[in-house]
Amino acid sequence: MSDALRIALVGNPNCGKTSLFNHLTGTRQKVANYAGVTVERKVGQFNLPSGQAVRVLDLPGTYSLDATSPDEAITRDVVQGKITEEKQQDAFLCVVDATNLKLHLGLVLEMIELGRPILLVLNMMDEARRRGMQINTQKLSERLGIPVVETVAVRNSGIENLMSALDQAKYSIPHTELSGLKGNNHHKIETILHDVVNSVDEEDKRSDFLDKIFLHPVLGLVSLAVMMFVVFQAVFAWAAPFMDGIETFFGWLGEFIGQHISHPLLNSLVVDGVIAGAGGVVVFLPQILILFFFILVLEESGYLPRAAFLLDKLMFKAGLSGRAFIPLLSSFACAVPGIMATRSISDPRDRLTTIFVAPLMTCSARLPVYALLIAAFIPEYMVWGIFNLQGLVLFALYMAGIVSALVVSFILKFFQKDKSQHMLLMELPSYRFPDIKSLWIGLLDRAKIFLKRVGGIIFALSILLWFLCTFPQPPEGATLPAIDYSLAGMLGHVMQPIFAPLGFNWQICIALIPAMAAREVVVAALGTVYALSATDDDAISQGLSSIISSDGSLGWSLATGLSLLVWFIYAPHCLATLATVKRETGSWKTVSFMTAYLFGLAYLMSFLTYQVASHYWG
Repeated sequence: MSDALRIALVGNPNCGKTSLFNHLTGTRQKVANYAGVTVERKVGQFNLPSGQAVRVLDLPGTYSLDATSPDEAITRDVVQGKITEEKQQDAFLCVVDATNLKLHLGLVLEMIELGRPILLVLNMMDEARRRGMQINTQKLSERLGIPVVETVAVRNSGIENLMSALDQAKYSIPHTELSGLKGNNHHKIETILHDVVNSVDEEDKRSDFLDKIFLHPVLGLVSLAVMMFVVFQAVFAWAAPFMDGIETFFGWLGEFIGQHISHPLLNSLVVDGVIAGAGGVVVFLPQILILFFFILVLEESGYLPRAAFLLDKLMFKAGLSGRAFIPLLSSFACAVPGIMATRSISDPRDRLTTIFVAPLMTCSARLPVYALLIAAFIPEYMVWGIFNLQGLVLFALYMAGIVSALVVSFILKFFQKDKSQHMLLMELPSYRFPDIKSLWIGLLDRAKIFLKRVGGIIFALSILLWFLCTFPQPPEGATLPAIDYSLAGMLGHVMQPIFAPLGFNWQICIALIPAMAAREVVVAALGTVYALSATDDDAISQGLSSIISSDGSLGWSLATGLSLLVWFIYAPHCLATLATVKRETGSWKTVSFMTAYLFGLAYLMSFLTYQVASHYWG
């Protein structure tokens, strides 16, 4: 790609820039961090009709080159040529929302003043026409002194024209003067719009109607709760047949491969360590993808900024800013990007509080643990004939994390000296149908990330745990399962008195150790531990959830299952999250405080859950 045409996409948030990037590059894209910072760099590639290779960089969205956050600073520095690795950009595609030129042209004028080679991409033209807006693109090009291409990124419309323009190098360094226009940028924009835009009806009646519902102080909150409730019902109801298929496949694979490995230790390593460990995690991929599907739909539809606006007053009373909503929602996927997204919060105290409570959001790594324990202890039947009880419990676990975050932030509020109010200003984009291609690429990326974790850290830890659970071998005449005499077994028995008040047995104690690397590892760890603990050769074939909920020697009580569920609401079982906190705050003191308060909260809440559940259900 050394001789490839290098272009960068620049634009305001919600301009359709990412949809355009996805349509241009498809799956030929990758994400990495800029050197020395935590901001992500998204790069893709495609070929023009002439065969010319193109490298395209999707820059973080910004309203201005006057940066107020690390994300915006990266965009500013790339545009100004201050980042060495991105210094030689052949052209910048300025993507603007055709329905909101008054706001989006401000960034374009700043780019023009820098004298960079520019091609203006007038996106969402279908929406502009639907509203009765007529935009004279030829006159707009003349006024700005740069070429203009119309597109509808979500429908792939105009992409051929854009590629043709790139093929013919129809990007240019703008004129020094904007066709004689003088004055500040606001005056220039008003003059340009007066010349090039004719509007029959500027109002977006569809968005206005939906906002009367979704931004209503009562109906809006009810709608948000119903949406989240439906998501968690779907996570169980839709995923069940796919999970059954994956579980059956790994059961067959373990049996098939096990028949061809005669050495007992190697057989145990492959079947009990690798296949049981990895298979126990992969089985939850359908649930994770369904969860991400709904998150991406809400994001693509333009609903998420409205949810942030709706919750601003409630979050402020709890010591948070409305801007914390999107980082916290991102934390439902993973706390790492959620914590990184707090860079959009300008107030340092608000940002720190959001970082502290972000790990309490139920990330996708917890989903395998929740799914395993819910399947084991919560019966699968319908409540009132329409609600899945397991989905209700999952919804309750998510709500417990949200409520806990609000309580913690409310407590932290009293330790803050700053009592001033911080006004929330954000753009509410038009509602739109999600881009199917962007949804597909987003889900594919999530599947790759999840499977990479299985193929990397979980695979390695499964083998390490198998080794610790297998050696040393039991002495002659031993009557207990071999794992009881292993290093892991001995460590588990040492830890058990500490966690006994929570109802945790020594097998659970063993699994909690590798789970520090990543929460979902606990499922693979339990699969390995119980595979090596089982005295019945057919026990593991029943499925892990059947074993831990059985009445046999390996079984847990309902109180233990509930206690472990509560433990994972709070416990900071994720080294990547703690490392991100250190990188974002630069303080080991902050990391230590977060680790201590989360483990303390996990122990206290699990203790209360186990004691209460033991009293009522035995």
